[in-house]
Amino acid sequence: MAKSLQISSFLLTLLILTSALSFSLITAKKPKSRDGYSRVLSPATLRLKKEKLSHLRFYFHDIVAGPNPTAVQIVRPPSTNLSSTLSILGRNAVWSPVREMPVIGGSGVFRFARGYAQARTSGPGSST
Repeated sequence: MAKSLQISSFLLTLLILTSALSFSLITAKKPKSRDGYSRVLSPATLRLKKEKLSHLRFYFHDIVAGPNPTAVQIVRPPSTNLSSTLSILGRNAVWSPVREMPVIGGSGVFRFARGYAQARTSGPGSST
């Protein structure tokens, strides 16, 4: 008697779980492609041109310790794109020989920029 009661309660539990799962699968809505939270952007509507590959080099003189901490611009590029920005994010562990950081975007001529940046330190107290 007790064994048949265990089997029937197991079957009843299994039936309830199966019914609940079936009901949730049947009533689940298929997500819309245009739900208001996102949209598909085509390069034609944004008037984007063919992608270009550029290799940019930046040089920094940066002294962060000592009595006179400084950051000096070494060379100013001959450019008229004064409103363009490039966004680089990531961990910049200064004592690593080479650091890689992702380029996550930009504005102006750097719109939709992607790639990576490598930073190298010539050395602390170096005269070069």
